[in-house]
Amino acid sequence: VQLVESGGDLVQPGGSLRLSCAASGSTFSTDAMTWVRQAPGKGLEWVSVIDDSGTLIEYADSVKPRFTISRDNAKNTVYLQMDSLKPEDTAVYFCASNQYGVIGSRMDQYDYWGQGTQVTVSS
Repeated sequence: VQLVESGGDLVQPGGSLRLSCAASGSTFSTDAMTWVRQAPGKGLEWVSVIDDSGTLIEYADSVKPRFTISRDNAKNTVYLQMDSLKPEDTAVYFCASNQYGVIGSRMDQYDYWGQGTQVTVSS
C-alpha cells in the first residue's frame, strides 16, 4: 500500500490550500482515511477522518469549520480543503488509512501512512 500526499505550499494567513492523498495497492473504497499533522517541534495531531463511503466525518476542534475532508473512491484519493489558514496550521500533513474501515482519532488505528506534505502559513 502506498499513500502519496501532495498540495502543500507556502500560503499567506487567510488563504486556502487543498491537499490530496493518492492511494495505491489497497482496497481504497473500504478504507477509512485520516489526516494528521505535525507542527515544528511538536507531536502528531489528529486533524480529520472520513469513513469508506464518505458519510461519517469528524474533525478536530482546532480546524472546525475551516477544513473539509472528502474522498473520491473512483480516483482512490482523499482530499483536505483548508480555508482561512492560520500560522498555527503550519505543519507537515500526513494521510493514513485503516484497512478495516474503522474511524477514530487514535494514531495506532491506522495501518499505512504517507510521507507527508509541508504546509507553511506565513506572511
